[in-house]
Amino acid sequence: MSATRTATASTTTARPDAPWATRRTAGVTGALYLALAVAGGIGFLVVRPMLADADAAVTLAHLREHETLARVGLALEMALVVFQALAALWFFRLFHAVDDFAAAAIAVFGVLNSVAVLASAACLATALEAALGGAGGDPGTPQLMYELSENFWGVGNLFFGLWLVPMGICVLRSGTMPRLLGRVLVVGGAGYVLSGFVAYLWPDLALVPDLLVAPATVGELWMVGYLLVRGTGTRS
Repeated sequence: MSATRTATASTTTARPDAPWATRRTAGVTGALYLALAVAGGIGFLVVRPMLADADAAVTLAHLREHETLARVGLALEMALVVFQALAALWFFRLFHAVDDFAAAAIAVFGVLNSVAVLASAACLATALEAALGGAGGDPGTPQLMYELSENFWGVGNLFFGLWLVPMGICVLRSGTMPRLLGRVLVVGGAGYVLSGFVAYLWPDLALVPDLLVAPATVGELWMVGYLLVRGTGTRS
C-alpha cells in the first residue's frame, strides 16, 4: 500500500501538466508563438514588399541589387517554418490535459501550415537563384516564384485559421484562461479560413479578407501576451 502511494506520488510529480510544469510550458509556448509572429511579420510584411513588384523586370533588378536582403528574407521564412512547427508541438504539450483531441488538432494544423510556408521558402530560394543566373536563366522566373510563394501563403491561411479554432476551444475548456480570449480565437480562426476563400473567389473585395482576419490578430497578440505573463492561470 505504501509502495503504491509512493509510485502514485512519483507519477503525479512527473506529470507534464502539473502546475510547476504548466507555467514553464506556457512560457516556452508563448515565446515560440512570439518568435513565429516576429519572423513572419518582418519577412512577409517588411522584406518581401521591398523585393517583389508587379513588374517582373523590377523584381529581377531588386533581387540582383539586394541579394543580401533577399537571403535575409529567405532565412526569416525558414525560421518561421521552424518556430511554427515547434509552437504547434508545444501547444499540444500545453493543452493535451485539457482536451487531447483539440490539442492534437492544433499540432496537426500548425505543422501543415509550416509545410505551406516551407514550400513558399523553396519558391523564394528558386527566385533568388534564377535572378543570379541559375534555374535556366529565365528572367521571368523570379516573378513567377514570388507569385507562387504568395499563393502558398494565401492557401496556407486555411491551416492557420484551422489551428486557431481548436486553440480557442482549449482556452474555453481550460477553466483558468479568459473565456473571451477563447471566443476571439475561434471567431478569428473561422475568419481566417473564410478569408482564404473570399480572396480567391472575389479578388476585387480586397478589404474584406483583411477585416475577416482582424479578430485573429487580436486573439494571437492576446494569447502570446497571456502565455508569457500569466501562464495558464495556474500557480508555480
